[in-house]
Amino acid sequence: MLKAQVHVMLKKGIFDPQGQAVMHGLESVGFQTVKQVRIGKVIELSLDMTDKTEADRVVNDMCDQMLANPIVESYSYDILEA
Repeated sequence: MLKAQVHVMLKKGIFDPQGQAVMHGLESVGFQTVKQVRIGKVIELSLDMTDKTEADRVVNDMCDQMLANPIVESYSYDILEA
């Protein structure tokens, strides 16, 4: 059994309204050193697979087809032992 941990973030240059809201919130409670916040998501997948090479191919296809919007998001992932 393998696990995949997928990290999805908006691409650089894409406006991140959630990140802006968090940054302003942090500033309002005294954290003046924060200059940028980007909000992303982490997706954890449990895979009924044992071959890491095949899992890599499958997870990459999942990201391309559904987990990330390639127009505005980038992704990275790790394949881990469960």
